[in-house]
Amino acid sequence: MPDRHRPDRGGRRDPGDADGGGLIMIIEAMAQILSKHSFFADFRREHVDLVAGCSRNCRFDVGEYLTREGEPADHFYLIRHGTVSLEVSAPGHPPIVISTLREGEIVGASWLAPPYRSMFDSRAMKLTRAIVIDAKCLRGKCEEDHFLGYEMMKSVLAIMIERLQAARMQILDVYGS
Repeated sequence: MPDRHRPDRGGRRDPGDADGGGLIMIIEAMAQILSKHSFFADFRREHVDLVAGCSRNCRFDVGEYLTREGEPADHFYLIRHGTVSLEVSAPGHPPIVISTLREGEIVGASWLAPPYRSMFDSRAMKLTRAIVIDAKCLRGKCEEDHFLGYEMMKSVLAIMIERLQAARMQILDVYGS
């Protein structure tokens, strides 16, 4: 949960800035960072600017969880640095790593469809720096701008298909030999 994590410097508004100019500068800086992330490479600039208003930097130390299976999927992460494992847990058994995610990849798709509950645990395997996007804020912007919503759906779906295929290949490796 991002609220438990320390934000990186620069991700917060200067409380002494009464005119909001600092907030605008922070959103513009976040839009620059987002536009360089591979997930947003094909997005229109105005859509990246919209998403920037829902985003901030965060970090996770080794072993910290970004998401927990069954918990509300309130956030969506873009990994900027580090390694995150996607895991499935069963009572009485160690977690099974189904995928290892790295810089340029995303964590979390459950924010996009009801019931908005995380399907997997995701845990930092190394110090991880990410951009966290508030899911409720982003869903609201997707509702207001259906083209943005369509672009988000297309991009997330493409990643989910890749991951499903990777999981399929893992299962074939385990049970096919």
